[in-house]
Amino acid sequence: MARDHSIRIFIVEDDPVYQRLVKYVVKMDSDHEVYVFSTGKDCLSNLSLKPDIVSLDYTLPDMTGEEVLRNIKAFDPEIGVIILSGQQDINTAVKLLREGAFDYLIKDSETKERLQNALTNIKKQIRLKREVDTLKAELVEKYDFRKHLIGQSQPMLQVHQLIEKAAKSNINVSIQGESGTGKEVVAKNIHHNSPRQKGPFIALNMSAIPRELLESELFGYEKGAFTGALARKKGQFELSNGGTLFLDEIADLDISMQAKLLRALQEREFIRVGGESPIPFDARLIVATHKNLAEEVQNGHLREDLYYRLLGLSIKLPPLRERSNDILLLAKTFLSNFAKQHGIKPLELSKEAKSKLLEYPFPGNVRELMAVIELASVMAEGKFIVAEDIQFNSISKPAEFLQQERTLEEYKDQIIHFYLKKYNDNIQLVADKLNIGKSTIYRLLQDKK
Repeated sequence: MARDHSIRIFIVEDDPVYQRLVKYVVKMDSDHEVYVFSTGKDCLSNLSLKPDIVSLDYTLPDMTGEEVLRNIKAFDPEIGVIILSGQQDINTAVKLLREGAFDYLIKDSETKERLQNALTNIKKQIRLKREVDTLKAELVEKYDFRKHLIGQSQPMLQVHQLIEKAAKSNINVSIQGESGTGKEVVAKNIHHNSPRQKGPFIALNMSAIPRELLESELFGYEKGAFTGALARKKGQFELSNGGTLFLDEIADLDISMQAKLLRALQEREFIRVGGESPIPFDARLIVATHKNLAEEVQNGHLREDLYYRLLGLSIKLPPLRERSNDILLLAKTFLSNFAKQHGIKPLELSKEAKSKLLEYPFPGNVRELMAVIELASVMAEGKFIVAEDIQFNSISKPAEFLQQERTLEEYKDQIIHFYLKKYNDNIQLVADKLNIGKSTIYRLLQDKK
């Protein structure tokens, strides 16, 4: 029988009457594998069979039950031992329970029922432990970064090496890469392969939080700190203690908050909004951005002292166009995953479909490739995905954009208008995104009047 379902039980009993009784009770469950021994030495010499439970007579011809118990626990502390004794001695019972026995039962008219109850209780613990062990194994499998950050190209092999180094240390990590390259996937895999894996993984996007709420979101607040603060609230710094704090799009952090973040990282403590007492900060920090942090410092958007505090071990994720050798490998993986999710046989890519994928620059990176493959899986008629099933719906289409053959000034105007529409005419934000002065935008708008 498979050990994940069956329970292996040793019966160690020299009395023929009780040996038959215990064997009868144990064999009532067909999932039990039963081995019977008459001496302590026979039991101990067969521990390599790795029993889950041992029903142990306290009085054996060659050893005391206490001696056998100690040897069993020395071999494997997880083995559950039920002691059966003809002596109702409280002191002996207490001593054996302290030595690690699961239960101490008296041999009398109620032995059968008590043994059944003891077996039921001990099996609940065994199966719960097996479930936990299975979940742990699945977690390790789930966060095997080589299965999630798929690639055999040289740039990705270098990324794999850096993730291994990051996971073995507690150093801050900065991840840079275009949207869709998998920055949060890298952060999660570093966390779940690190000594902090049992702690929380807290992810926060700096660009998604309004400036006025950012401090309370990071550090929390005390009751009455401001209107609406009806109770104390823990911030993400506090919630991440013992684990990892992942700050995505760190380059978008408001300049006014950068000094407070720097102090929290330097002092390894912070103060809630409206609070007075410092709170220790014990989390691994990982940051990510699609921008060049060094350039952000040069442009005055990021404090230089904070830059050096954040940088730590730097991981640059290559865009998919720089690792085209991985495109078909990724596509095959996405096809397999899609098939598993929908309970169908995996489709294959035709030669023409492969060529079409390899010729496309994938501005949306891995995220875009996955969307393209999933759509192609739905559109395909037979067992092959053909070129017509591959549809590109990228938001940015560089080839078509350049084919319009406009002047440089016209291209510049089009780009600025695109960003103004995207960011709801927020001139300061557009100026920051394009790294141009606000006066350039004002002049363009004036000229169009």
